[in-house]
Amino acid sequence: MLNIDTGNTAFMLLCTSLVMLMTPGLAFFYGGLVGRKNVLAIMIQSFVSMGWTTVLWWAFGFSLCFSGDMKSGTDFFGILGNFNYAFLNGITLDTPSTLNPTIPMLVFVAYQMMFAIITPALITGAFTNRVTFKAYMLFLTGWLVLVYFPFVHMVWGGGIMASWGVLDFAGGIVVHNIAGIAALASVLYVGKRKFADAGPHSIPLVALGTGLLWFGWYGFNAGSEFRVDSVTAVAFVNTDLAASFAAIAWLAMDWATTKKPKFLGLLTGAVAGLATITPAAGYVSPMSACLIGIIAGVGCFYAVALKNKLGWDDALDVWGVHGVGGFIGIILCGVFATTLFNPAGTDGLLRGGLRFFMVQVGAVLLSSIWAFVFTYGMLWLIDRVTVVKVDEAGEQEGLDSSLHGEAAYLEGV
Repeated sequence: MLNIDTGNTAFMLLCTSLVMLMTPGLAFFYGGLVGRKNVLAIMIQSFVSMGWTTVLWWAFGFSLCFSGDMKSGTDFFGILGNFNYAFLNGITLDTPSTLNPTIPMLVFVAYQMMFAIITPALITGAFTNRVTFKAYMLFLTGWLVLVYFPFVHMVWGGGIMASWGVLDFAGGIVVHNIAGIAALASVLYVGKRKFADAGPHSIPLVALGTGLLWFGWYGFNAGSEFRVDSVTAVAFVNTDLAASFAAIAWLAMDWATTKKPKFLGLLTGAVAGLATITPAAGYVSPMSACLIGIIAGVGCFYAVALKNKLGWDDALDVWGVHGVGGFIGIILCGVFATTLFNPAGTDGLLRGGLRFFMVQVGAVLLSSIWAFVFTYGMLWLIDRVTVVKVDEAGEQEGLDSSLHGEAAYLEGV
């Protein structure tokens, strides 16, 4: 009989709800950043993931991520799990979670499902205004199977990266790095927009999205401890510290560059800080979280500046914020991790953990290459089945009307 800890279970249900709220938050964030003619097209790409990813997760996604492991030889080469949990087969009311046996497995299924929903949705900001919906649905399916599910298993499901000793508290590799690098591959494959947006059509909508993301991120990071203890509290506090320091750092950089304090810069910096602290949230001290936030704000600011200089049309800076943020976060976890703040973790470079630091660097380099190659190749294959990029007339009309036959804002109203 499952011995349920009601406090831990209630906390994880709350965290699951918080992470679910992040996907609508992302839709608002991205929706505000695009022009008026493309608001619904970018928002539906987030919301449809809530539906379709859930279907795939129930059918086989959870099983490929969390059934079998490399140690016992019951998975596929340490890269993917097996199909033992397909359609949630064998998971009953009494099945305990693998990471915390006082929590029902069904809660773990739901919590991890929310991560699977938002990760591919992050990529959509890169190719806004120029990808057909049919191609996006194929992309969503293929990317989950070829990129997201393997990295969940490799890092969190007892796969090959776990055997190396890679630590990723809440998704620096598994969520942000692979999504951001996939965004870059998408930008380079799809190419530039022929009709660039004049600018964000609603910064208040971006602010609403940022608020929902920041709020939900407490469930994203603190919930990744899978129980209520002191490490949960550290992850919660570190999340807020890094976001705050990064927001102010980006604001300062923007102010120094443009001579004006930009609200959009403050909001973007906060998201960069949240993405960067994610892999380290439960492994580092609050002081380190402050430093990570500053490094995130400055580093991601310069990454976006580099993108602009190179002329990459990463419309909503997914690579600069999530790809670079996740990359920096994994490496800084390898630098600042300390068993003083998480006895179950390990010590980073500053405390003599050279091997752990090298493992983190190697893992994030591998994840970056994998995500880029598989994403680019998958888009090429999808283009053989159905056209990926909208035609010039559809782009000029706006995707809301040309693809979906709807309008976010009625003319004259």
